[in-house]
Amino acid sequence: MIVVRAEVLGYCMGVRRAVEAASDALAKNTGKKVYTLGPLIHNQTALTALSEKGLCILNEDDAGRAEKDCIVIIRAHGVPPSVTDTLKKHNCTVIDATCPRVKASQKIAAEYAEREYTVILAGDSNHGEVTGIAGYAGSRFILVQNRQDAAALRLPEDTDAVLLSQTTFSPVEFEVIADILKNKWPSIKVMATICPATKERQEALKKMCPLVDGVLVIGGRNSANTKRLLFTAQNLCGNADLIETAEEIPGKYFLMSRVGITAGASTPDEVVNKVEKVLQERKGDEQST
Repeated sequence: MIVVRAEVLGYCMGVRRAVEAASDALAKNTGKKVYTLGPLIHNQTALTALSEKGLCILNEDDAGRAEKDCIVIIRAHGVPPSVTDTLKKHNCTVIDATCPRVKASQKIAAEYAEREYTVILAGDSNHGEVTGIAGYAGSRFILVQNRQDAAALRLPEDTDAVLLSQTTFSPVEFEVIADILKNKWPSIKVMATICPATKERQEALKKMCPLVDGVLVIGGRNSANTKRLLFTAQNLCGNADLIETAEEIPGKYFLMSRVGITAGASTPDEVVNKVEKVLQERKGDEQST
């Protein structure tokens, strides 16, 4: 069997940075409890490994109940400034692992809100990044989740507005939303704050699909960017499945000559490597019997 890896797959810069920050804090821990504010990443395998090393999860809503003098890691999605302030009041050591790209969006939101602009964000209401950016924009924040929301949005004609995007938002949907809002407010400032990591993984997958018989998308089932990779693979390849671990590989893939693998931005390197190893070893076992 030939296993073909997408040219870009797995951990993005922001996620890798957050995981390394957590691992470093646990290694240097001097008796203090180490928490992440919400699940560190959207990958249960990685979360389980960190939990076994002592990492605990603290819900954002429980920041005010954090143990005094504990260590709290802000995940890549970021948090509103009020949450960080609450933790510091409890004398918690705060390790800010917010992705630099998300950090940039937070700064833009705060700056434009200070200038009395309406800050419109294209994003998902259930995503942690959106909550953080909203906190920086304050009362001037408006969330637009899709083109229907954009079409329904009503603001005074003379509104000063800026449009940003969740870093993992669909580039295609963002362009549609931007066009709708520009027709309403021609002076709106549009800033495509989408992280290139999502696009890079999509483009690498599209390049790989014609070369393989099937595609395994490796990642968490609650990861938005992983699900988008699966959708693309299903459209471009006859066989495509999402798996979280090598144990979930469907049997049909061991009968293929060329299997492609890609992985979401929260998928650890070791999980990807294990999938590749199992594919190659199982194929070898079948050929020898």
